[in-house]
Amino acid sequence: MVTEAMWTVLQQVPNQARTWQGFIDALLKKGINDFILLSFLLFAIGVAGVLTRRNILIIFMSIELILNAANLNFIAFTRYWQMSGRLSEHMGHVFTIFIIVVAAAEAVIGLGIVIALYRNRQTVAIDEIDLLKW
Repeated sequence: MVTEAMWTVLQQVPNQARTWQGFIDALLKKGINDFILLSFLLFAIGVAGVLTRRNILIIFMSIELILNAANLNFIAFTRYWQMSGRLSEHMGHVFTIFIIVVAAAEAVIGLGIVIALYRNRQTVAIDEIDLLKW
């Protein structure tokens, strides 16, 4: 699927520029709408994973997808606003790095909790974890 998308982007580039630099140039020609659509799809897949799955590890992966959708939006809008001259150079990148750090901390704490729950209950299913009930 990813290789098909890369191939369609490469087909839009002239023959002499079918290198990695040509691929990057073709990506830079994409508008903000393409990035927003991709971000929306990532966000929708993440929300669907959080709402429908019962395995806590899959839920954590879905949350990571949601955070990556936010990162993609930050980078896309930073590029768009830079081109129109309304934003400093690295503002979206700073927010993206902050989100990556928060996601890493969330993953560490979440996986620690999952390991502790698995040792006590021998399961990672959300329905069977009721440790907070009296």
